[in-house]
Amino acid sequence: MVVELNRQHSVANRFLAELRDVKVQKDPLRFRRNLERMGEVFAYELSKTLEYREEEVVSPLGVALSALPVEQPVLCTILRAGLPLHQGLLNYFDRAENAFVSAYRKHRKGEDGFDVEVEYLSSPSIDGRTLVISDPMLATGRSMVLVYKAMLRMGLPKAIHVVSVIASTEGVEYARKHFPPGTRFWLGAVDEEMTAEAYIVPGLGDAGDLAYGNKT
Repeated sequence: MVVELNRQHSVANRFLAELRDVKVQKDPLRFRRNLERMGEVFAYELSKTLEYREEEVVSPLGVALSALPVEQPVLCTILRAGLPLHQGLLNYFDRAENAFVSAYRKHRKGEDGFDVEVEYLSSPSIDGRTLVISDPMLATGRSMVLVYKAMLRMGLPKAIHVVSVIASTEGVEYARKHFPPGTRFWLGAVDEEMTAEAYIVPGLGDAGDLAYGNKT
């Protein structure tokens, strides 16, 4: 299943528009907050797919029956760009366990191409759990797939959700081929084009640099 938020009329469209806007991007605090707010919207939408059970909640005046989630997911993100989006998810899944993965593009000398390498992983067991992997950009899809494969060292999840603010058509197709059947993709928008350097067009640029400053 693929859900594109921009196909619906909601406040998320404002957050997404500001993330793309070169004028608004000049404010890193605003950029990070908009990523965080997108994470909150994704968390709300994603929460509708979880399993619930009725529990009694005692109020000052009586007892109310409330449908509450049976479990909290494991939230996994890719450092560093994924941190604000991850925080938005965590704001709503506030009892979730967390996983962090360092993945980077290793460019080949004298070539436009690059390899994606996973360097670091910190995670609880995901065996039989619901796993949510987030990264602001789903460009080629290779980083997301490698992170998923790395996470399998921590167990076999029962359900998988992939969250990205902007994806490319190519990246979505690649990811769908390499993730197991039943994986749900939650996307802010899907753009058709990519540059030779695998940047999404129109996209929004380098999310990590915009959020935390240029890297060398």
